[in-house]
Amino acid sequence: MNKIKISAVAYTNTRPFIYGIKNSAVLEKIDLSLDIPTDCAAKVIDGTVDIGLIPVAAIPDVTGANIISDYCIGSVGAVNSVFIFSHVPADQIKTLLLDSHSRTSNNLARVLLKFHFKHEVEFTTDPEAITDAIVLIGDRTFGKKDKYPYAYDMGEEWMNFTGLPFVYAAWVANKLIPEDFVKEFNAALKMGLAERKQLIKELPRHPDFDIEDYLMFKLNFDLDTKKRKALDLFLSYIKQL
Repeated sequence: MNKIKISAVAYTNTRPFIYGIKNSAVLEKIDLSLDIPTDCAAKVIDGTVDIGLIPVAAIPDVTGANIISDYCIGSVGAVNSVFIFSHVPADQIKTLLLDSHSRTSNNLARVLLKFHFKHEVEFTTDPEAITDAIVLIGDRTFGKKDKYPYAYDMGEEWMNFTGLPFVYAAWVANKLIPEDFVKEFNAALKMGLAERKQLIKELPRHPDFDIEDYLMFKLNFDLDTKKRKALDLFLSYIKQL
C-alpha cells in the first residue's frame, strides 16, 4: 500500500496532533511534512499531498474536498494566537497588512472589519508598507499582545459577532481516503489530545506566554455541530467580500 501523504501546520497549536501521529502506528502509513498554513493548503490544492490540516478559507479551492477528521484547530471565543494588532481603534483602521502565512485569518479580518466593525479598510501584503494595523497568527503572536495599543483577538470578535465558535483549520482530503485509515488517524489525533499535559512538559517555555492555558483552554479541538455551522457561515461571508 502506498503511503498517504499528509501536510500539517508547524505551530504550537498543532503539537498535540503531531504528538499523537508520531506516537502511533499510523506514522508508518504516512509521509508527513510540516509547513506554514499557506503552503499546507497549496499542497492539498495541487495534489502534492492527499490530506492537509489546511486553513478553512482554502477549502473551496480543493477539488473533491472532504473533511475527514472529528478534530480541528478551533476556539470557543478568544484563542490568543490570531490577532489584529493595531495602533488605532478598529473603527479607525484605514490600512491593514495581511499575514502571508494564513488565508483564513486574513479573510476573517476582512469579514470582521466589514460586517462586524462595519468599516472599509485598504489591505496590503507588502511587508514594507506602513499600516494602521496588521494581522498576525500563530507562535509569532506570543508575547506581542501588550506591545500594541489595540489587540483584537479574532476568535473573541467572531464570537461577539456571531455567537458561534470558530474553525481556523481542518483536516481536509482531496480524494477518497480508506475508512479504516480515517478511523486510525482519528484515534491518533485523539490520543495526542489526551496527552497534552505530558506534551506541555516537553515544550519550550515562553516567559511571556502561558502555553498550558493555550493548549488546554484557549484552543478547542472538537469539530462539533456548532463549529461546522460556524464554518459554513464563515465561508458564506467570504463570498460576500
